[in-house]
Amino acid sequence: MDLTQLILPMFAIVIAGWALAAMGVISPRVGEGLSDYVFAVAVPALIVQTMAQPNEGAAIHVGYWIAYFGGCALVWGLLTAFMRWRGMSEGQAAVIGGFASSQSNTVFFGVPIILAVYGDAGKVPLFLLLAVHLPIMMTAATVLIERGDGGTMRARLGGVANRLARNPIIIALVLGGILRTLRIPLTGTPATIVNAFGVTASTCALFSLGISMQQYRLRDGLGVAALITFGKLVLHPLFVWVIAFHVFDMPPAYAGVATMFAAMPVGINSYLLALRYRAGEAAVSSAVVLSTIVSSVTIAGWIKWLMRG
Repeated sequence: MDLTQLILPMFAIVIAGWALAAMGVISPRVGEGLSDYVFAVAVPALIVQTMAQPNEGAAIHVGYWIAYFGGCALVWGLLTAFMRWRGMSEGQAAVIGGFASSQSNTVFFGVPIILAVYGDAGKVPLFLLLAVHLPIMMTAATVLIERGDGGTMRARLGGVANRLARNPIIIALVLGGILRTLRIPLTGTPATIVNAFGVTASTCALFSLGISMQQYRLRDGLGVAALITFGKLVLHPLFVWVIAFHVFDMPPAYAGVATMFAAMPVGINSYLLALRYRAGEAAVSSAVVLSTIVSSVTIAGWIKWLMRG
């Protein structure tokens, strides 16, 4: 596999979006609209297209879930404890910093790159993990942050559940699963329409990510941002790789998808969570930018490691 041919075009699309937005050629509103399109239309179409295809070998192994979320728990707990011990962050800011180190940029970065690496073999494990990733991570974050206030926690969790029930990605997964279970083929005109939307997912996701990077800045909190970036790009995938490849027995594509999912840069939801609680905003904003830049090197390294021999 030629890593240059794989990675360079993807980061070039991100840089193109960022550059055009920086020069004022494209307005931030265009990036917001394109992000909405990717999240609500293109990626759900790709999920329905994938999940509707019969695949008898698509069973998910319990170890797959444990490997990924076990890695999340390890890096989240480790970085939260370290930041508190070193006095780098306290209280909610430390929890959010740990969350950022385990929250991957999945839709806009993970989907294009993982599909490019693993192709059809990676689609089912990728989309199933994509569907449960946000619900599990946001619920865990809400519980840890709000654990001192039961009333507020219940309200927050209710809000999370309400948003998830309307999440286009989860709706698409359910619809695709129904089509697969009932063995209803997606053919003819419906298949053509769904495919037309699905094939736009990767390019639009990367381009909109580049435009959105204008919102985030490398500013205060660079020490914490560097620690979060190290946790996200090195420790998180390392923990997942160890569990997936050396603790549980699962198909190599599943173990690889879990590792690559963990190797993605800090997700934008981390910054949104920091804004909501007014805790660690500067450090997390810097971590989003820094991890995205550094990931151009680390992702290539993880792909080379996973594809060796």
